[in-house]
Amino acid sequence: MSMGFGMGGFDLIFSLFPFLFITVFVIVIGMFIVTTVRGVGTWSKNNASPRLTVSAEVATKRTDISRHRHHSSGTGMGHTHTSTRYYVTFQVESGDRMEFSVSGPEYGMLAEGDRGKLTFQGTRYLSFEQT
Repeated sequence: MSMGFGMGGFDLIFSLFPFLFITVFVIVIGMFIVTTVRGVGTWSKNNASPRLTVSAEVATKRTDISRHRHHSSGTGMGHTHTSTRYYVTFQVESGDRMEFSVSGPEYGMLAEGDRGKLTFQGTRYLSFEQT
């Protein structure tokens, strides 16, 4: 009495493998294309936006730390890669708040409550000159 796991089961698996492989491949490539198109769209929109300089105050600062652990095969050893992204939220005179990604050195030079002139283009941070 067969439970359906005989040689016929392997035939089914091997006949489905190309379909599953191609499906996963198309999904991964599709995700890559969507991410790239969104990035280019944001870059293009920022370039088309006017450069604005407004009075602003540093409202908050935050960091986003991501860790990536890499294992080497067979040895059980690996290494960890850590990256940090820095964000500063500015409040303009109208009361609106805008958060921008900034470099580490720029992040270190700013303190909550600092006032000055914020220059930006779309969603792209350009500079902040303290007054």
